[in-house]
Amino acid sequence: MEYKVKDAVSELVYRDIEEIADTQMIPWEKLEGKTVLITGAAGFISYYMVLAFLLRNDKYQSGIKVAGLVRSTQRARAKYGNIAEREDFILFEQDVCEPFALDFGADYVIHAASQASGIQFEQDPVGTINANLAGTVQLLEYAKKSRSESVLLISSLKVYGKVTDGSQKLTEEKSGYLDQTSYKNCYAVGKRAMETLGASYHKQYGMNIRIARPSYIYGPSSLNDDRVWAQFIANVVKGEDILLKSNGGAYRSFCYVTDTVRALLVILLKGENMQPYNIASEKSDVTIRNFAKTAVQVFPEKNLKLSFFNKEDEAEPVVDYSVQTPEIMDSTRLEALGWSAMVDLAEGIRRSVSIVAERS
Repeated sequence: MEYKVKDAVSELVYRDIEEIADTQMIPWEKLEGKTVLITGAAGFISYYMVLAFLLRNDKYQSGIKVAGLVRSTQRARAKYGNIAEREDFILFEQDVCEPFALDFGADYVIHAASQASGIQFEQDPVGTINANLAGTVQLLEYAKKSRSESVLLISSLKVYGKVTDGSQKLTEEKSGYLDQTSYKNCYAVGKRAMETLGASYHKQYGMNIRIARPSYIYGPSSLNDDRVWAQFIANVVKGEDILLKSNGGAYRSFCYVTDTVRALLVILLKGENMQPYNIASEKSDVTIRNFAKTAVQVFPEKNLKLSFFNKEDEAEPVVDYSVQTPEIMDSTRLEALGWSAMVDLAEGIRRSVSIVAERS
């Protein structure tokens, strides 16, 4: 039996996946009959991307073959359920930092394997940086042997470091200070190295390399996710008031997971070689405190409130651009390819809470 995406996920998740799969700005015809390899295929973004490819097959007979590299096929199968039994979806268990033990090539290669949690940076900085160093080398070597049509390297807004030129947004040509001697920058420095590796393989071997720099991606995660936005969503799911232990003044670009995946596919299929693309939604440029405030306001029936541990933090902070450009990203370059965000912050939080609640 061939398990359909529609039958394997909840209606709420299916709506999200369908939103990606039916995006007209993505040139889906380029993927018809092709093989796509995704590293970190059990990850947050990859899950949505894999299901979108498979839904294209269900609805439009696109003939896309999806191969997913994961650290544990057991955990990946638990996540995908019956979908993992499909003939057009193959899971491979291996360390991304080792040579790829695959007996087939891929037309498109997407590097999404990365440790992105602050806890992982503290507990496993070596593993964190290695996925972006050794892992990228192994992926590019595999893509070179496969003569892949295009490689997508998923970088991060963290490559910008501390920009202090007084600007209000981060455009792709900016580059700020990063202390490369600090293990705390294992993720950010690793992502910078990933981009340079891509540039080197493009120069030396003529490979087609695309670079994506997502902002803070949010969506239906798990109740024990340590990222701050995920904690807010967990609070709402559990009916808990949100207590901030700071003034929550950090100003950041957020982007809902479906908009992020749509952007990644646009960059993969329409982007220019070694031209980094920011992925951010102006609809979701917000301070941490206002993300929390929105999370409370979206569900008035829960009668939740936002409070501050310290009384002095209640005053609304003022952004001082002269000290540092906040993590607000300019996505003009991406929008020129035809992409635009569809999900605003309130809607994204509503979807996230609803999906996490039905899973809990």
